[in-house]
Amino acid sequence: MSISTKYNPAETEDKWYSYWLSKKFFHSEPDEREPYTIVIPPPNVTGVLHMGHMLNNTIQDVLIRKARMQGKNACWVPGTDHASIATEAKVVAMLKEQGINKKDLSRDEFLKYAWEWKEKYGGIILEQLKKLGASCDWDRTRFTMEEDLSEAVIDSFIHLHKKGWIYRGIRMVNWDPAGKTAVSDEEVIRKEVNQKLYYIKYLISGTEDQFITIATTRPETIMADAAICINPNDERFIHLKGKKVFVPLVNHEIPVIQDEYVDMEFGTGCLKVTPAHDLNDYELGLKHNLPVTDILNDDGTLNELAVILVGEDRFIARKKIAKMLEEAGHLEKVEDYKSQVGFSERTDAAIEPKLSMQWFVKMKEMAQPALDDVLNGDVNLIPNKFENTYRHWMENVRDWNISRQLWWGQRIPAWYDEKGNWVVAKTKEEALEEFWKKKHLDETCSDTEKAGFKHQLEPFLRQDEDVMDTWFSSWLWPISVFDGFKNPDNKDINYYYPTNDLVTAPEILFFWVARMIMAGHEFMGKKPFTNVYLTGIVRDKLGRKMSKSLGNSPDPIGLIEKYGADGVRVGMLLCSPAGNDLMFDESYCEQGRNFANKVWNAFRLVKGWEVDQNLENPNIQAIAWFESRFNEALVEIEDNFKQYRLSEALMATYKLVWDDFCAWYLEMVKPAYQQPIDAGSYQATVNYFQKILTLLHPYMPFLTEELWHDELFGERAEMDCCIVAEYPKIGSFDSALLKDAEIVKTVVAEIRNVRNQKQISPKEALPLSIKVNSDLDYEKWLNIVFKLANISEAELVNDKIAGAAAFMAGKDEFFIPLADNIDVDAERERLNADLVYLQGFLKAVDAKLNNERFVQNAKPEIVDNERNKKADAEAKIKIIEESLAMLA
Repeated sequence: MSISTKYNPAETEDKWYSYWLSKKFFHSEPDEREPYTIVIPPPNVTGVLHMGHMLNNTIQDVLIRKARMQGKNACWVPGTDHASIATEAKVVAMLKEQGINKKDLSRDEFLKYAWEWKEKYGGIILEQLKKLGASCDWDRTRFTMEEDLSEAVIDSFIHLHKKGWIYRGIRMVNWDPAGKTAVSDEEVIRKEVNQKLYYIKYLISGTEDQFITIATTRPETIMADAAICINPNDERFIHLKGKKVFVPLVNHEIPVIQDEYVDMEFGTGCLKVTPAHDLNDYELGLKHNLPVTDILNDDGTLNELAVILVGEDRFIARKKIAKMLEEAGHLEKVEDYKSQVGFSERTDAAIEPKLSMQWFVKMKEMAQPALDDVLNGDVNLIPNKFENTYRHWMENVRDWNISRQLWWGQRIPAWYDEKGNWVVAKTKEEALEEFWKKKHLDETCSDTEKAGFKHQLEPFLRQDEDVMDTWFSSWLWPISVFDGFKNPDNKDINYYYPTNDLVTAPEILFFWVARMIMAGHEFMGKKPFTNVYLTGIVRDKLGRKMSKSLGNSPDPIGLIEKYGADGVRVGMLLCSPAGNDLMFDESYCEQGRNFANKVWNAFRLVKGWEVDQNLENPNIQAIAWFESRFNEALVEIEDNFKQYRLSEALMATYKLVWDDFCAWYLEMVKPAYQQPIDAGSYQATVNYFQKILTLLHPYMPFLTEELWHDELFGERAEMDCCIVAEYPKIGSFDSALLKDAEIVKTVVAEIRNVRNQKQISPKEALPLSIKVNSDLDYEKWLNIVFKLANISEAELVNDKIAGAAAFMAGKDEFFIPLADNIDVDAERERLNADLVYLQGFLKAVDAKLNNERFVQNAKPEIVDNERNKKADAEAKIKIIEESLAMLA
């Protein structure tokens, strides 16, 4: 193919992605190979690609592509989550635009609109992932509300209920007034909010002008007050024991109670107790047997029990009641106050504590094996700094509120008769059967009597209106995507489960990851995965979390169009250490694009060489060096992969390609301008380039596939693609050879420095004298030095050369005779600067070696390395001092 001067991603990405799809390279079926399986954290069906998705899915794709190239049966299962709260909110908003109110629709009518919305918009994010290069097995795409997966959710509910682990009861929950549903603790975002602290005076019963003052941020709830609470140790209020007070505006009489829960230092030291609208107040109410009055509707407006301001929104009511209290003489003062307020993750509405009849799952027993898995290393959290957080969560686990007051989702499989009695059953027919059993009717009853009972009950039978928490479907994800519930012994679940790696965000460690481990043990008898790679949060370069409201989140598709998918993938991974937040800057994507162009231009260079079969190979040493260097780098890369340090693995690959291959190896072997190259060097270089493409492919799939098919590598068969090429295997390397090469590279760099300092043209050949103090065989390396540093001749000397530019590489001394060109003062200044640096360096090394704790506790190889540094620095200092003496 013809090679343009710049890599153009737009010409390659769609072409190769379509080709991979058409040849089914992403598809997996069970076979005799070792499986490598990842299930995608299913993005919300409402979602579009954001930077967090970009990072998460790039990491997954790197892992899956590498496994595929290593000969494993790689299976990456994609899918989406039905996202009950978010999707219902989207559909309600859409209907509102059409002039339709949800209240005017039946459940079935609403669900029809919801499914239409899902079909139209629900696949956007998966299509965007294809632009990124995600090599998911799209034939296996699942959706948490599809029939089989919904049935799995119902079955798991019934299973847990039969074990006695699911129960129904009135509890204080987090209520989302915008979504009109309960939400879990994990779906509540705490934010610091500027508020007002209102000091309200309550008239003491039996007096005309004696008041007790309380401080509250919520004056709109005073109508639900059940008591005023004081601390029994607070001498200021002993006289109020056994008294009663009147609630302002409504003149409702409530008692004064005592409890050490009250903070004597906060506000006035008195607390108004509103059991229906505060969790702690609710606990106080239970303890002191106080009445509960809920004055709020589901949408956050005041109801009839409030008596005043009925129908007003809670926040508008707050302002109006404050004014009414002031006018009535019951508002003593108002102060500015900052406090933490909970907001719904889905709707951003302020959460309202609310007593509600809900369904719960007992978690204590299920939590233990999930905790044990992490503590004993059966499930690895990467990085392991999250283990303590996980342990705290699991040891203090609370029962899980799984019911949501929505229509979009899997409906609770509970059925009620006309008296409110209920049973749990999968279908209406099964519910009738359960009610029959519940009546404890004599087994000798006739079928006619049984049929009559069912016929009489059926018209009154109704199913629970609530749906299950979305997480109650996604906790089954690694099982249900392989139909482990519908067909528990099928070939897919037996082959792919447990999966290998899970890549997700730390913020869902408890309410998704931990619950999946629980579900794995409960329903499969074993863990669902082995490794959990926890990514950091993508932040901007100022450290702010990316969000639409801040306007600091770039459009991922726009980045791909600008820098290419490979450039963006590399850019994301260059700055994303596991578990630590990623400080994203668009310049990283630019760096990724530049890297792609570097590889492209290196390819153009090699492709442009003409080969002469009759030439001898002068580059044996360079070829041997790069073979060793490649294998040495591969050890580092593989070690980073094993520890899930993907950013470090990429950086090691980046340096190998950019520095070692492009900047050094290609320069070592490339022929002179318009001259041919020998066949040996050419073939070795082509082979190395092919290995580099396979090494780069997991990170840069499009560029590598494009180059892979060039005629340079010979004719490719239809299925001979980089995506399934063999990933490089670690070979042996010569450490001594690599050490010698570093010295030679230092020699070249120092000669170039001399040229810069003396302003000598690179075209002017220079003589070189070498005083060898080591075992390095320069005969093998001189042709490289001659070529890269433009040396005219080299000689070995026994003494220093006066008046020459001098430098050291390893233990050896090098001199470039410059005759009258040398500036003695400048040379002395340079040597003195080097001497000061080395003396400081030696001081730091000595401090380490003189530290007994360091010498005793550090690994022997680390101590030996420090001793080698010391000897090297001392040798260089001696040579510089001798050189300075010669210039005196």
